[in-house]
Amino acid sequence: MARRGQAQSAALNQHPARDDAALRSVVDDAAMGRWEGARDLLAATGADWDRRIFRLQVLAEVGVRLRFADTWAKAEPRSHHALALLANVQALRAMIAGRSAGRALMEDAWSTCRAALKVWPQDVAPLVVMLALLRTHAPDRKALSHVWEEIKQRDPWNREAHHEVVTYLFPRYHGGPGEAAWWAEEQASAAPNGLPLAVLPLVVLAETHRARQEQDQRSYGLTIHPWIDCPHINRVLERWWRYRAPSPHACFADDANYLAHALSFANRHIEALEVFDAIGPYATDVPWSYCGQARELFLRHRAWAYSPPRRRHR
Repeated sequence: MARRGQAQSAALNQHPARDDAALRSVVDDAAMGRWEGARDLLAATGADWDRRIFRLQVLAEVGVRLRFADTWAKAEPRSHHALALLANVQALRAMIAGRSAGRALMEDAWSTCRAALKVWPQDVAPLVVMLALLRTHAPDRKALSHVWEEIKQRDPWNREAHHEVVTYLFPRYHGGPGEAAWWAEEQASAAPNGLPLAVLPLVVLAETHRARQEQDQRSYGLTIHPWIDCPHINRVLERWWRYRAPSPHACFADDANYLAHALSFANRHIEALEVFDAIGPYATDVPWSYCGQARELFLRHRAWAYSPPRRRHR
C-alpha cells in the first residue's frame, strides 16, 4: 500500500501490467517479438489461475498486433502455455473483427482452446476465453452453461469467469432486463467473505448508468445517478474490503476503482480515502469514463478524499 502523501500526489500509471513487475519485463520483450520470456513467466505462474489469466490477457493485448504468440505456438505446438496465449490472442482478433467478419477467427480460437485443454485439462484460462467468445460471437445459453460448469469444477470463485458471465447478461449483449443485476447479487451473496466477487453488483450498476445515459442524455446525467444511498456499497465494504487478502489479487486495481468510484459519487469521500490509498497510481478507465473524463474524475475525487473536511465539497 502506498504511503498517504505518495498516493495523494502520485502520477497515474496506466501500464497494462500495473504492479506486476515480472509481467512488465516480459511485455517489453514481447513487444520486440520475443516469446521466451512469456514461456518462463507462465511456467513460473503455474496453477495460480487468477494471476495466470491476468498475465495471459495482458500478453494477448501485445500479441494481437504482433506474431510472437503465433511463432511460439508453431515452435512448441504441445505447450499448454503457448496454446493458452494463442487462444487469447485469436479471441481478441475475432472480437476486433466483429461478429460476422470474425466468425472464422472465433472458430480458430475455440479450436485452440480445446487443444489447450487436451494438453492441460485442469487449466481454467481457455474456458474463460470460451466465455468471451460466446458473449461476442455465439450467444448459445446451452454452451454457456456447459463452459460455466466446467469452470465451477476447477475454480468455483474465479473472478474473470464471473465477470465474463455478468457481461454476457448485460442487455447490450444477450441478457434480459434485470438479469445481470439478479445474477450479480446472487453470486456476490454466495461468495465467501474476502473475495472480490462482492464488487459484481457495482459493475452492473455502472453499466446500467452508462446505458441509461446513452438512451436519455438530456434528462439523465451527472446530477442524477444511482450511487447515492446505494446499499451495494456497504456490502462491498463488509464482504470484500474489510476481509480482503493482504496480497492483492491480479485485478485488484479494477475492483478497487469500482469501489472508489461508488464511494466518491455517493459523497463518502472520507471512506474513499483508504481505497485511493490502496489503488495508488493505478487508475482504470472504467467506471470513471461512464461519468465523464476518466482521468480528470479520478484525480478530482482523489484530491477531495485527501482534502481536510472543511475543504471537501460535494
